[in-house]
Amino acid sequence: MSYEASQSATPVRQGDSDTDLDVEVPWIVLVWNDPINLMPYVVMVFQKLFGYSKHEATSLMLDVHEKGRAVVSNGTRHEAERDVFRLHEYGLWATMQQDK
Repeated sequence: MSYEASQSATPVRQGDSDTDLDVEVPWIVLVWNDPINLMPYVVMVFQKLFGYSKHEATSLMLDVHEKGRAVVSNGTRHEAERDVFRLHEYGLWATMQQDK
């Protein structure tokens, strides 16, 4: 990682992967399939945390079960971090990534 002085004498970091991310591109939260949580429990968590209807939550749960993962929310990096944390509190395996 290298540091350069800008015209205002403020150090600028280069080569940091966080600086390469486009702040305009939203972040997505993925829930991954696991062998532990029962399907009705996952539906309940999606309804409680994200306000999905039973039909929407069931559809997302089936994506997790059949496809191995589902996108359950999107937004800013801060919102995605919050959602991943909340899903972890309920014992679900969740990650986040910047949407492409």
